[in-house]
Amino acid sequence: MRPSMIATAFGLALTIVVGAAPAAFAAKAATPAVATPAQVDNFRLVTATGHSQDLYRYQDSKAVVLVMHAVGSPEIRKLAPALSALQAAYTPRGVQVMLLNSTAKDTRAAALTEAKALGLNLPILMDDNQLAGDQMGATRVSEVFVINPRSWAVVYRGPLNDGAKMAYAANALDALIAGKPVAMSQVAAKGAMISFTDRSAAAQAAFQKISYARDIVPIIEQKCIACHQEGGIAPFAMDGYAKVKGFAPMIREAVRTDRMPPWDVDAKVGHFKDDKSLSPAQIKTLVRWIEAGAQRGEGPDKLAEVRHVAPEWPLGKPDVVIDIPSYTIPASGIVDYQYPVMDNPLTEGRWLKASTARVGQRQAVHHILSGYIPPGANKQGGMGNWGGSVGGYTVGMESIVQPTDIGTYIPAGGSIGYQMHYTPFGKEVLSTQQIGLYFYKDGEMPKLMMRENTIANLFIKIPPNAEAHREVSYLDFPHEALLYSAVVHAHYRGTYSDLSIRYPDGTEKQLINVPRYDFNWQRMYEFAEPIKVPAGSKLIATYVYDNSKRNPANPDPSKEITWGDQSFEEMFFTQLRYRWVDETAAKQTAYDDDMMKTRLIGMMDANIDSKLQIDELKGDLGNAIRPRFALADANKDGGIDAKEFEPIMKMMRGGPRQRPAPEKVAAK
Repeated sequence: MRPSMIATAFGLALTIVVGAAPAAFAAKAATPAVATPAQVDNFRLVTATGHSQDLYRYQDSKAVVLVMHAVGSPEIRKLAPALSALQAAYTPRGVQVMLLNSTAKDTRAAALTEAKALGLNLPILMDDNQLAGDQMGATRVSEVFVINPRSWAVVYRGPLNDGAKMAYAANALDALIAGKPVAMSQVAAKGAMISFTDRSAAAQAAFQKISYARDIVPIIEQKCIACHQEGGIAPFAMDGYAKVKGFAPMIREAVRTDRMPPWDVDAKVGHFKDDKSLSPAQIKTLVRWIEAGAQRGEGPDKLAEVRHVAPEWPLGKPDVVIDIPSYTIPASGIVDYQYPVMDNPLTEGRWLKASTARVGQRQAVHHILSGYIPPGANKQGGMGNWGGSVGGYTVGMESIVQPTDIGTYIPAGGSIGYQMHYTPFGKEVLSTQQIGLYFYKDGEMPKLMMRENTIANLFIKIPPNAEAHREVSYLDFPHEALLYSAVVHAHYRGTYSDLSIRYPDGTEKQLINVPRYDFNWQRMYEFAEPIKVPAGSKLIATYVYDNSKRNPANPDPSKEITWGDQSFEEMFFTQLRYRWVDETAAKQTAYDDDMMKTRLIGMMDANIDSKLQIDELKGDLGNAIRPRFALADANKDGGIDAKEFEPIMKMMRGGPRQRPAPEKVAAK
């Protein structure tokens, strides 16, 4: 026999654990009612804090521990100290401990409130569709699963301990970490039963009756076919049952990990137009159909009968097509941003209603930005003299359509500049691209103006190997506005973002939550109803970056990362589309200039108190201000506010250039 010291922090006594379970005890260790799978399949779930957790992210861990959770559970309350102790003892040894809530009824807020009261600082994964817990075979609250990340097999399943002497989970972890067999792999748990509705006989029978023609095809037509069609952006077309059946395992995995459809915003925060996400019912229908064998069944195969082909121009024939100069992208290396400029084809000013892009090399073109350049302005040097956008592109956002009676004015003459971000992908290609523009009719004028601005942070600094580095920035809205949409943008290390509003009275509301940012898809999230932004409000953006080796897209976790154009550098960039409430197309304002006055403060003001303390100063600008701080702090309150900041910027050479004043357009 080998003695094993169980940590007293677990509230357990010294016990002797034999190399193999005694026969008398083994007879009492009943087999769980639901079988344990040979392997735990990957899943991605949103946590109670609104972030995302991917199980297979922890493939480099020594072990993963999942504990079944429920709000109000007496078992969880009783085990809270031991769970915290397990986390404290085994996290340094490479073990990831998490709670899994498969009740399908508990809210995130309730889970967070209770966890705080119990002193639990563990991720709580909200398994709202019960797919993760069901696949694992979970049955009871407080049931513990110890998983081997090298095989994703469950090496122990049962209670955390027996409340007195036997530390089942700790013993299993010790054995797994030491590379030894786990002596006791299954022990009957005693917590409250979790009701998995899909395990009933009626539900199981219903899964066998899911119809490809009646149930699956409509989901594909509604949520998938726009990309998965001939000439579409997806790598294969869903052009019939045979193709769907062949990709069924991939579809199941993509749905369980929330990679498809590519719609990153949190379903529990905000409401959006053209929502591309699957509903809970659609998710379960697809997954259960595939798990039941993806049978063809009766009925016509509309995917095969109707040829779905991506249109040349999704919005119809454009009024004007702008050919952006072609560019040869090398097979490897770094391509600096390209800034082609061309003459404006408009001979008279027009109001832009919509735009769409056609890109020949989607793998290579990261984004296209554009801007109108007035006559006589410097055409070179990037975006310094740009005005309003004249169409653009990112993967997943090929078209931009203005709301009814809203437009962007494009004057006649001058030039149009484009910013082209090309990324080599292994072979030399010639990239060609076009922008199609759609205008209001000649002589027709929209009633309202759409504005664009960004919440950016040029001073981000991400430490080497940082797994969850947080940065924040904001924009002050000096006048009342309506917010229509937002685009979240970072690079390879971006993993999370949210957008919140802080009202003048100090209350806050989350507007957009992106639990898992995907660099490969850049979406414009348009609110179902515009968001009212009262004068004096702040729009606050938060980004979290993963510069660790666990980020498979990370080029080099050993480097400190700062703002930069290239994808291996980073960005903090939330683009907003809004309008000023009292602005019309006929009577335009210069409110954007007022907004720009506090923009740099918003980039550095970490505690969001509308002024800069000396320890918040960042970058070269901060270094230049620091010697003048005491002089700038005129009221001696320990911070530089917006009024005190203005003379500093006037003194600074090479201060940030303001955007051109908005184009004034007379009513027609």
